[in-house]
Amino acid sequence: MTTYFTSESVASGHPDKICDQISDAVVDAALAVDPKSRVAVETLVTTNRVVMAGEVTCPKKINYQKIARGVIRSLGYTKKTYAFTDFSPLSVYIHSQSPDIATGVDDGGAGDQGMMFGYACRETPELMPLPIILAHRLVEQMDRMRETKEMSYLRPDGKSEVTVCYENGAPKSVEHVVIAVPHNPGISNSILKRDLIKNVVTPVLDLYKLKTPPKIIVNGTGVWTIGGPASDTGVTGRKIIVDTYGGFARHGGGCFSGKDPTKVDRSAAYACRFVAKNIIAAGLADRVEVRVAYVIGHRKPIDQDIETFGTEKRSLGFIEKFAWDLLDMSVPNILKQLDLRRPIYQETARYGHFGRDGFPWEAVVE
Repeated sequence: MTTYFTSESVASGHPDKICDQISDAVVDAALAVDPKSRVAVETLVTTNRVVMAGEVTCPKKINYQKIARGVIRSLGYTKKTYAFTDFSPLSVYIHSQSPDIATGVDDGGAGDQGMMFGYACRETPELMPLPIILAHRLVEQMDRMRETKEMSYLRPDGKSEVTVCYENGAPKSVEHVVIAVPHNPGISNSILKRDLIKNVVTPVLDLYKLKTPPKIIVNGTGVWTIGGPASDTGVTGRKIIVDTYGGFARHGGGCFSGKDPTKVDRSAAYACRFVAKNIIAAGLADRVEVRVAYVIGHRKPIDQDIETFGTEKRSLGFIEKFAWDLLDMSVPNILKQLDLRRPIYQETARYGHFGRDGFPWEAVVE
């Protein structure tokens, strides 16, 4: 049976990702001061304006303006032409965490209620679904072309979309590639498309031993010169499918960015990915989903389960024992075993939270 699946990703300069990175830079700054800092920060960006709001409990005063402006500058928003820069007006509305929430969290309980999912499969070396990995790699390579000035006419912002053809559940080929990226005026769409195929699409697909498809769309409207917050308002936490599995697996609905790891929306989702990836890496299944649910203030999940979609190589009982021996899903243990109370989060806020080396939830236990 032939089926198709499409996933998208966005560049580091996409408005929503600007917000995610600012919010996670605040998380990192607070954790660098005190590993037990509490953070729940949202950022909004629009034409020539930045707004930060939320709760931070930290023993040292944090310079929110400096953090935000530094992130914006690093993403290339430094020209007045963009109608959004590191000098845009910035408002901060941040206060300390609610004492009612703090009471439960201080005892090691979850910082919120909700359900979280983790997923892994054999489609790629990263043990991730192929469509989302390709979409991430495309925008990452596109950003690299802009930052190194190999395609110096590119501007911050951008998106990708990849459609993969599956034959009997296994990826067979790439059917469509869609790329959108703002650029300097005077660059024709034909030149842009030629350069993107040469410098972005073909190199990425070559890495995965895939052929460049004939169906490639670049800037669907034909022209895009001004990107970023001047053309599209951004908010923290709106790219939850981009951040996870590209729609290939279920999602509990909570975002990650701007939250310290006591928030199980973040830490438990990382824990689920860790367990799922290690099940696949151990050869116990070809595809797996790990799911949990928590109550605010409670340490242990009220529900935890594993789904292997009929691909298990050992009994489900064996796999469950392997999983829960690998990682006790109580909140204090997740924080300790995965060493999550440290400033590692700004880097997660672009190109996906999963399928990239260097994060503790991506480690494979030998």
